[in-house]
Amino acid sequence: MTVLPETGYTPTAEERASLDAWFAEYDTASGKRDVRRMADMAVFPLNLVSDDAAGDGRSAQWDRDRFIATMTHVLGEGSADITFESSRTPVFLSSSTAVVFTDSTMTVDGRSQQLRYADILLRRDGRWAFQTMAQSGWGDHL
Repeated sequence: MTVLPETGYTPTAEERASLDAWFAEYDTASGKRDVRRMADMAVFPLNLVSDDAAGDGRSAQWDRDRFIATMTHVLGEGSADITFESSRTPVFLSSSTAVVFTDSTMTVDGRSQQLRYADILLRRDGRWAFQTMAQSGWGDHL
């Protein structure tokens, strides 16, 4: 049993379902390397928290152009779709703010890689968008 931190807020079934739907759409865009669609699903400037190859913590803010350039490089070229099998643990701070912890297996061209990351998402005008990404290993791209 997973024990979640007490935030004082319990999401409705619709809020949870809408967050799950957002991630399904984002994973589909990522899998197709549709970086522009991924960018449409973010709030800019986007905060990034990571570490670099030397093990030092790093943070940055990216604008849309930087996000598109970096994610295009990271996802690479290719015609094969990327698949994700993910387990997510959302912690709703309110009806419009959630921190989501993800353990995922990303597979491309028959090779798999384990990922663990956290995102902070905001809900504005009834739609979720990610505003902060935290994941190890991105610091040299910041």
